[in-house]
Amino acid sequence: MQVFQHYIDGAFESGSCQSGSLDPATGAAWALIPMAKAADVQRAVAAADRAFRLGEWPRLTASARGKLLLKLADLVEAEAQTLAEIETRDTGKIIRETRAQIAYVAEYYRYYAGLADKIEGAHLPIDKPDMEVWLRREPVGVVAAIVPWNSQLFLSAVKLGPALAAGCTVVLKASEDAPAPLLHFARLVQAAGFPAGVVNILTGGPATGQALCAHPKVAHIAFTGGPETARHIVRASAENLSRTSLELGGKSPFIVFDDADLDSAVNAQVAGIFAASGQSCVAGSRLLVQASIKQDFLARLGARAQSVKMGAPDRMDTEIGPLCTDRQRGRILDLIARSTAMGARLVAGGEVPEGPGYYFPPTILDCTAAPDAPCLREEFFGPVLSVQTFTDEAEALHLANDTAYGLASGVFTNSLTRAHRMIRGIRAGIVWVNTYRAVSPLAPFGGHGLSGHGREGGLAAALDYTTVKTVWLRTSDAPIPDPFIMR
Repeated sequence: MQVFQHYIDGAFESGSCQSGSLDPATGAAWALIPMAKAADVQRAVAAADRAFRLGEWPRLTASARGKLLLKLADLVEAEAQTLAEIETRDTGKIIRETRAQIAYVAEYYRYYAGLADKIEGAHLPIDKPDMEVWLRREPVGVVAAIVPWNSQLFLSAVKLGPALAAGCTVVLKASEDAPAPLLHFARLVQAAGFPAGVVNILTGGPATGQALCAHPKVAHIAFTGGPETARHIVRASAENLSRTSLELGGKSPFIVFDDADLDSAVNAQVAGIFAASGQSCVAGSRLLVQASIKQDFLARLGARAQSVKMGAPDRMDTEIGPLCTDRQRGRILDLIARSTAMGARLVAGGEVPEGPGYYFPPTILDCTAAPDAPCLREEFFGPVLSVQTFTDEAEALHLANDTAYGLASGVFTNSLTRAHRMIRGIRAGIVWVNTYRAVSPLAPFGGHGLSGHGREGGLAAALDYTTVKTVWLRTSDAPIPDPFIMR
């Protein structure tokens, strides 16, 4: 059994109680995880508040904050293999993906390290004589960052990076499902030399999140997860009027026109829905394929899906590992059953394989005869693709936007003019054209509708963790002529 600890106010501790973390590949407990109670949350927020107002952190220059982030980036890169092994063991995500993704996470910290001393104010050419007016960008204060278990080191970087660059302090809550990678990451935060209380990392269930979001010292809540949890977070934040940025789920359309490169589209669709066992907020879970090529495209896609190698996530030749929890597998089976009962046809997969672990095969549902099937509306968060057909561009656009979500989308076509029309028409925060799942620290990431609001990545994310202070300086030495008429 490996034992992990919370990181609060620069020290490691076991928390109020402990829970076993399960290996999704076997279903067996492999680690002991601390579970925070309300008192632990109170101490973490108090530490972050002290660090923000007192001590070394508020006196550091922006350049000095950037150097700490650079050191953290170097440590993440050096520890990428260890972090990947822990994430694979705790979440079931395959090692070939965790290793590559965590190595790239270091680039996010480097990007925000470079931005730290470039968050600038402005001088206003004010319309009043004898006045100098300028704007200062200042950190908002204590940030509550709440992340799910999937891609947790990446989802933490897009919150920690800009928040720390802006000068905020952070209490990071990892998911109670598989938090081990972030609890290990805390060692790197300490090794990088961040002052005590600047970054605090803990885990726990819904009550822990509630206590964190409702705390009066929390100025900004950055959350990644599902819409229902987001609603609870917004309610909890209302009393203190805390800011929120919400990166939620999706039912992203993956649109293939008859002039597309079908082999490329098949490979991108496989990556978009079966990579990470479909446990991705941007999963291309709705395939919209032009009717004239449906048979050909599904034949190619079905053959590729059946060839995907499912196995132990720590093997480099494995292409799809287990789901993170058995609870999630049960939800997927229920959603498939409800959809097939309404007329959706199972084209591939759909059955739980024999043996230990929370495995589920690549699955394809043809929903041509079931336009109201729940698989087209509800997020699976698993390797299940729902298929619809369209006849022309207008119908493709209608189907793409026929969702309450609005996070990501993909368009495959060789027509430049059509691509531009689709880009304009699709209501989503991200449109990938002839590619899918590409990310960069320079590019904003986020959506609208049930996919949330706010953006992560890019300069805008750092500005979200700041507030503007307007400074007025009167330059005249003459007395104010009339105190009842201020101009």
